Amino acid sequence: MRKRFLAVAIGCILVQFGASRSFSGEGSGMNMPKLQEFRIERSMSSQAIACIECHKRENPGIFADWANSRHASANITCIDCHMAEQFNPDVSTDHFKQYERSDLEYGSKRYQVPISAVVTPKDCSRCHPDEATQYSRSKHANTLELIWKIDPWLNDGMNSDIERQSGCFHCHGTVLKIEDGKLSSDTWPNVGVGRINLDGSKGSCTSCHTRHLFSVMEARKPESCGQCHLGPDHPQIEIYTESKHGDIYSAHGDGYNWDAAPGAWSPGVDFRGPTCASCHMSGAGSVLTSHDVTERLSWELQAPLTVRPEDFKAFPAQTNWSVERDKMKEICTQCHGQNWVDDHYVKLDKVVDEYNEVYFKPAKAMLDELYSKGLLDKSKFFDEHLEVEYYELWHHEGRRARMGAAMMAPDYSWWHGFYECKKRYNSFMEEARELIESNTKAYRAEDFPNATGNTEKPIELVP
Repeated sequence: MRKRFLAVAIGCILVQFGASRSFSGEGSGMNMPKLQEFRIERSMSSQAIACIECHKRENPGIFADWANSRHASANITCIDCHMAEQFNPDVSTDHFKQYERSDLEYGSKRYQVPISAVVTPKDCSRCHPDEATQYSRSKHANTLELIWKIDPWLNDGMNSDIERQSGCFHCHGTVLKIEDGKLSSDTWPNVGVGRINLDGSKGSCTSCHTRHLFSVMEARKPESCGQCHLGPDHPQIEIYTESKHGDIYSAHGDGYNWDAAPGAWSPGVDFRGPTCASCHMSGAGSVLTSHDVTERLSWELQAPLTVRPEDFKAFPAQTNWSVERDKMKEICTQCHGQNWVDDHYVKLDKVVDEYNEVYFKPAKAMLDELYSKGLLDKSKFFDEHLEVEYYELWHHEGRRARMGAAMMAPDYSWWHGFYECKKRYNSFMEEARELIESNTKAYRAEDFPNATGNTEKPIELVP
């Protein structure tokens, strides 16, 4: 076992808050207490106590989050999550220097333990095995591998390494590396959902349950998903905000019971209108809670050509779309009648069919014809205008049309979606036909900026 887990005596008392009750919301400080009485009762090693007392002084924000967490109330301390074996590749050598500081009460070799800054899903699985297993088979956990399979920005090196680090990899994850005993700044800090960790696990639980509070409430709110699911290419948070669901959340969200126990958060009891988590992850009726966000999907709405999840070649889901749709329908019927739910999916299926047949397939056929005639250069992507037009037709407007329909946001389905699809499609076809009629090669941007990214797929992702 990579990191050791300390036995916890049932019923032990870890934290006793003082009279100020800053964490209860009384007084002026909801987030940062002015005064907190912290007392260690029992069932902690001297090393665990040293971690707590040192970080209490050195990193009061970290301490405050942890002290108010469910982990703290269950006697789970820094050492239970961060302690590593001496031979682990991600052991922090810098941390050992803390045990040589004469100015610290706990700066002594007798408190020394090897620790890692990175806490991985493998570590979390010791207490949350089902959640870790479900997460491991999701698109979230595998999203870094996914984009390396299909993304021309990476495979054609059309953006720079720093553009990737500050953008793409922030959400999709990095492949963590150690340099000179430290985590490399090229790959750290990072909490991307598909991060490849040094222990071989994929992902980061703290993408949604942020350190060191690890709040269930925080992960249930749509803003948590909106950290990554936003913008022109996947504007789920904007779509949700426009929808009736988002309107209800905006009006009544302050009264939701966000702190209900895991697996017990129930529509009509704890909340009135759904969030991303309540539809895609939380349980209701006979549908069980899952950390696999690939479940309950009946279409791959982000793909260029909309296909069933099990037919998505880059990451075929190990599910049956019809079974998963029935799960989502049962989630919907907690608040809607059966006819409403059935007819919603009839409409969505028609939207998918029109996008596929009217917009994407003809555009793809035209792109292939231009390549076959040598009028477009196939060696790189994005360095010719029609490649960008084709890309944005499906990656921007096409996604917005489909996702807007799926999440009941009419402005995104029409004005930001199909309306823009028409404009993009007409522009693409007009320029393409001119090239064919004149037998002229498209202008190729020889000075395409910052096309310097490494095109070699990380060995950690090679099967």
